[in-house]
Amino acid sequence: MESTRKAPVGRPRGFDADEALERAMLVFWEQGYEGASLTDLTSAMGITRKSMYAAFGNKEALFRKALERYTEGPASYAARALEQPSAREVATAFLAGSVSTTTHTGCPAGCLGVQGSLAAGASGRVAQDALVVWREDGRTRLRDRFRRAVDEGDLPSDADPELLARYLMTVANGIAVQAAGGVGRAELQQVADAALRNWPPA
Repeated sequence: MESTRKAPVGRPRGFDADEALERAMLVFWEQGYEGASLTDLTSAMGITRKSMYAAFGNKEALFRKALERYTEGPASYAARALEQPSAREVATAFLAGSVSTTTHTGCPAGCLGVQGSLAAGASGRVAQDALVVWREDGRTRLRDRFRRAVDEGDLPSDADPELLARYLMTVANGIAVQAAGGVGRAELQQVADAALRNWPPA
């Protein structure tokens, strides 16, 4: 009697897409968008270019997916910081998260959102534009949270939520650049602590 079981449609991917994306994220984090060649990416991911294109699209699409993974993983400290009960605690958690993530053992130093677009030429314009949007989204979220703090009386009525958000983003980006240059966690936490001394009183 012949078997009526049908063969599976299509071929199995043969690799763990989640793990491959994690490895791609680390390559982009360490080398930036333009510095990460397709050979670097596929070698780290353990797949062929054909498999990469089939699973993730082109390099630009892969970078966007890697940035999403970074946002939901290593950079998730930003979203958690916004949930803190006071504006000062938001700022403290945000900068502490920046220090921790940019100096984390076993991960590239610095921030994918900063390194990803440094010295980007024409071929990296798409990635650079995506990162501008990414950073602006982070700043906007902080600004909105600080507007709420003003409304709730947690920040003084004359506090400037836009300026405070940009201040935090500028300090965090500077921390990332310093970390990529080899500055250690303890020193960078001192920078974060110094920045918070200028925080407006409730």
